[in-house]
Amino acid sequence: MRTVSLALVVAAGLMAAAFPDPPNVSTAAPAGKKSVAVLAGGCFWGMQGVFEHVKGVTDTEVGYSGGAKETAHYERIERGDTNHAESIQITFDPSKISYGQILRIFFSVAHDPTQLNRQGPDSGTQYRSGIFYANADQQRVAQAYIAQLDAAKIFGKRIVTKMEPLTKFYPAEDYHQDYLILHPHQPYIVYNDLPKIEALKRVIPEWWQDQPVTVAMMTKAR
Repeated sequence: MRTVSLALVVAAGLMAAAFPDPPNVSTAAPAGKKSVAVLAGGCFWGMQGVFEHVKGVTDTEVGYSGGAKETAHYERIERGDTNHAESIQITFDPSKISYGQILRIFFSVAHDPTQLNRQGPDSGTQYRSGIFYANADQQRVAQAYIAQLDAAKIFGKRIVTKMEPLTKFYPAEDYHQDYLILHPHQPYIVYNDLPKIEALKRVIPEWWQDQPVTVAMMTKAR
């Protein structure tokens, strides 16, 4: 059962006000093409809630990365032995937001990258901090940013985010999609996830958009 913890996200929100921009590392982004980032940072409900409010993000989907297709379902993954991580697939327009800025939001308000297999009240490898890079460009940007943040001692502790090549992303069950939007009064959401969204709005307002881009909205548009 998921429980409630608020201190972590409050601390992350306060810290994000002075959070540095990512290094200027160029990436190949063909004109008119969308890019995809796959990230893991604890419970995927809150991760999706944050990135649905980010300018330049055109679609999000929660799911599982790092394990096999046969075990890519919630009840099995919750045992913590499938190598899957609860993840979010973020589709974004690289002409509006860079992969580096996606990572800035990921590190500053979406989760705590100094905890490997635990995020707030949730523990296990399925809740690990992870970056599933799709290509060498994404790997290079992520490595450079982690080195920058560690050198600046932004967190006071070393970043332990695990970097893995993206092999496959398996969408989660329908009831997990847009969970925060659909259940805004659920206690876990209220105390653990809504503060992350408020932190994004308050301390990184340049990337905030009021109208969230939801899975339901994008499914209807297809």
